[in-house]
Amino acid sequence: MIQAVELTKTYGHFAAAANISFRIKKGEIVCFLGPNGAGKSTTMKMLTGFLTPTSGTARIAGYDMSTDRLAGAHHLGYLPENGPLYPDMTPRSFLRFFGRVRGIGKDVLKQRIERVIELCDLSEVVTRPIGQLSRGYRQRVGMAQALLHEPDVMILDEPTAGLDPNQIQQVRETIRRIGREKTILLSTHILQEVGAVASRVIFVNEGRLVFDGPVHEFGKTTDDFDHRFYELTH
Repeated sequence: MIQAVELTKTYGHFAAAANISFRIKKGEIVCFLGPNGAGKSTTMKMLTGFLTPTSGTARIAGYDMSTDRLAGAHHLGYLPENGPLYPDMTPRSFLRFFGRVRGIGKDVLKQRIERVIELCDLSEVVTRPIGQLSRGYRQRVGMAQALLHEPDVMILDEPTAGLDPNQIQQVRETIRRIGREKTILLSTHILQEVGAVASRVIFVNEGRLVFDGPVHEFGKTTDDFDHRFYELTH
């Protein structure tokens, strides 16, 4: 469902990502790890078609995101870090607006809005302005928007960054619910996310892939994860 083939992005002599390759199968939840500046966001932007690779290929559901981006986008839901929201809208009006932008018919849109409100546990706040919601709820509104067109693949960039512990638990639970139906690539530098939501880890450092394997090979406890993180970045 997600394929990176020797993805490379250079800016002058600096390589933000260099020859990164991996495949993610249908139904997997994969944590994409690495220190700040390691190339995670750059790689995810290439996978979503937001950035064009200097070389290499990014595919979503088999579609080359450089040449068939619109076709690939039908299968993709993307939540960027600090994704933009309209603070004066309510979650329901925000979802209705994006559904119309996507060309979803009125009757189908109504059903999908109710579906994503349930999936992202937003029923208590659907009539409140987004600007008045907690950061955790705002993240879930962003996820709901990314799910509205019923994509097969979700790419989430730092979805729990800046959240308090309770909000982190709520967003993790939302990710687990989504993961029952979708393929998910989850970028994070919070190691607790690994054992909480994922079955596999992909790790990049200085723009290069340095680990790709099941969680149990990365570590079994948070202390293991910390030690492994240190090993892979030094």
